[in-house]
Amino acid sequence: MLKARTGGDGQAKKGDDYNKKNRTGKVWLVGAGPGDAELLTVKALRAINTADVIFYDYLVSADIRSLFPKNIPAFYVGKAKNKHSIAQNDLNQLLVNQAKLGLTVCRIKGGDPFVFGRGGEELLELRSAGIEAEVIPGITSASGCSTYADIPLTHRGLSQGCTFVTGHAEKSLDVNWHALAQLKHTLVFYMGLTRADEISANLLAGGLAADTPVAIIENGCRKDQRNIISTLSEFPADVLRENVQSPALIIVGEVVRLREELQSTVMAHAAEPQYLLA
Repeated sequence: MLKARTGGDGQAKKGDDYNKKNRTGKVWLVGAGPGDAELLTVKALRAINTADVIFYDYLVSADIRSLFPKNIPAFYVGKAKNKHSIAQNDLNQLLVNQAKLGLTVCRIKGGDPFVFGRGGEELLELRSAGIEAEVIPGITSASGCSTYADIPLTHRGLSQGCTFVTGHAEKSLDVNWHALAQLKHTLVFYMGLTRADEISANLLAGGLAADTPVAIIENGCRKDQRNIISTLSEFPADVLRENVQSPALIIVGEVVRLREELQSTVMAHAAEPQYLLA
């Protein structure tokens, strides 16, 4: 049984005459971004405020959840590692059923629904069932978290591309590691904490240098964001030593070196005397 944040029995309801209208509702698949509530799009906030029922994920931050209207039932349907509140197939059917009741459903996901968010699976299920459904993009974690850490994903002369890789897999990662290592792209690993050793060993074997800089960003775009700078050979040990917790991103590439330069520039300007001009 799903438990609503605002109470309830897992079934959203409208007015007494609602069922007489016998109309089909709509599902919004909403990207909430990486955590900072101010990164929500205007369209995402409008979908939240006009919903009849909200279903939200594990990565939807407390700051964003605080914006949910108090009179709208909100249900947690998240998936933490080895701890799923609801099976994906059951969730898909739940969204279909709620829309068939005529409800406007807001399904909120961390980051962007189409970047490792199973948004495509849910959209296919909804449209196959004849449900009107629309996706609202969100700032994906790679972009938001790296920006908040002063790490550009691309930079002229350092990286002309960026590749996103999921660290989530049933057994081993199905990745062409040699090709990935030779891209000369910034590499961003989502959900890769438990596979840090595998990521490091395979990229090293693929030809990346041991001193290739790596950033581990924990709780990106939140008040407690933590940025740990390491190297390709050392970062698995740093993950353990620093007790890094999910959610966290792993960024591999020369662009990580820019963080120190950007921050030192800020410090230098801050130390300069300030003058008021009359």
